[in-house]
Amino acid sequence: MIRNNNTTSDIESDFEEELYEHYRFEAGKGQAPLRVDKFLMNLIESTTRSKIQQAAATGSIYVNDVVVKSNYKVKPSDVVRVVLSHPPYVRLLVGENIPLDIVFEDEQLLVVNKPAGMVVHPGHGNYSGTLVNALAYHFENLPMNSSERPGLVHRIDKDTSGLLVVAKTDLAMAYLTKQFAEKTSEREYVALVWGNVTEEEGTITGDIARHVKDRMQMAVFPDGEGKPAVTHYKVLERFGYVTLVSCQLETGRTHQIRVHMKHIGHTLFNDERYGGNNILKGTTFTKYKQFIDNCFKVLPRQALHAKTLGFEHPITKEFLRFETPIPKDMEECIEKWRVYSKSNQPETE
Repeated sequence: MIRNNNTTSDIESDFEEELYEHYRFEAGKGQAPLRVDKFLMNLIESTTRSKIQQAAATGSIYVNDVVVKSNYKVKPSDVVRVVLSHPPYVRLLVGENIPLDIVFEDEQLLVVNKPAGMVVHPGHGNYSGTLVNALAYHFENLPMNSSERPGLVHRIDKDTSGLLVVAKTDLAMAYLTKQFAEKTSEREYVALVWGNVTEEEGTITGDIARHVKDRMQMAVFPDGEGKPAVTHYKVLERFGYVTLVSCQLETGRTHQIRVHMKHIGHTLFNDERYGGNNILKGTTFTKYKQFIDNCFKVLPRQALHAKTLGFEHPITKEFLRFETPIPKDMEECIEKWRVYSKSNQPETE
């Protein structure tokens, strides 16, 4: 969140009020005209349209630094901000005694194995119980990243498990951030995806930006209409109706693997946000549906794990590589498919 010291131009006041930016969204190049209250409703979790309209009525919604009413139509590339007179709750960071699974630690950095279900940093609807709350409790004076989040060099989604590197010094923050930006870090994920992936390995390229209709999703757009993204994949094991793949990230866009795999027709298994919690491949037999339901119960999240993380140490310049095993819930689901595929030979897709 970015602190904003500008004042609203159309509200009379005897003193200069200090304002704080709570939300900032940039409309994609393919954005169809949409009322700003509806636009924000699609992006801000756990809010109501009446609250957004109230914010507009008090002059708290800006588009391209100009106060707008709730009926303003958002256009491509518009920058929409919600600005209020009190700091965002995420600024009021409270350290919490949450255990951390630390894989490696020295004076400069630490590598953490994040469990599925843990949010990385506070945000709307998640002001506590996050990795950052835990870091604030266990470590003092962690350096801030460009988004004013202590220690975070990168992040992974709430329901994705696996490795994250955390900077403990300003030097480490700058050095590690540069590696991620210049694509010299190494990140391998393991994913279970719907369908029999045709090629043994391949590369997916495609700009990623907010979905035009569903603002909680990302989507692939033509070149120049989003942020460039590159994912390399390799088949690890085939189970007929689903495939276990390794994904190497060349870039690190929001939901990149989830979006890219869906783009080539292989949505992540049980990825609710992208439709992977439906039966996308297989038979219509009741027994098969029961099998899938059992898999969903064993793995109640998207089948994605950040397995390998590699980077150059900021002081020693040694390239460090860390691995963490696939967690129990995902491993149990994979084993179910392994057994099922041996006794049930699906049709070739």
